[in-house]
Amino acid sequence: MPVLKFRVYWEEDESVYRDISIKPDQTFLQFHQTILQSFEFDNKHKATFFRSNDNWQRGREIILEQDGAARKVEPLLMEETPIAAAVKTPNQKFIYLYDYAKNWTFLVELIGVSKDENSKVAYPFCTRKEGLAPSQYGTKGLVGDKLVEMEEKYDLNKEGMSEDGFGEEGEEDNTDAEDDGGEDQGTDDMY
Repeated sequence: MPVLKFRVYWEEDESVYRDISIKPDQTFLQFHQTILQSFEFDNKHKATFFRSNDNWQRGREIILEQDGAARKVEPLLMEETPIAAAVKTPNQKFIYLYDYAKNWTFLVELIGVSKDENSKVAYPFCTRKEGLAPSQYGTKGLVGDKLVEMEEKYDLNKEGMSEDGFGEEGEEDNTDAEDDGGEDQGTDDMY
């Protein structure tokens, strides 16, 4: 069975995204749950998908549960709708909206199809995480693995940096500097 790979971008910052692989016969409910897990969100709020075109306009809705709201076209239910039923083009797009009060919006795009599934993997699953996930309920403390990940990615422990991470201007070419006769005022003595 083929496997579809979707890229799920956070609308506020497209450098923050997750790649999710899912089988065409799996449902939007499973896709919804995997998106929440990959962005470390809880599942306490309502959500919906919209089919979309290349201009990110909202089309037919695929809702989590019946809500009785009036719509131009009857919405589909996530639990009953397989992914394949809504994928009409090779670069199919969806808009995923979670928590209507906070209005978390994600842009979802089909980026690949592989011919064979991996029998050692339980689908759907997140194949790639890029960028720190937004904090669902405010600011997250950077602790544990996330801090180490950021230190490695942005090389926060570079040698030659002051305690605040700033290098001294011209510190590498300091041999020709005029001697003002004063004491050495290195960053170590300042703190």
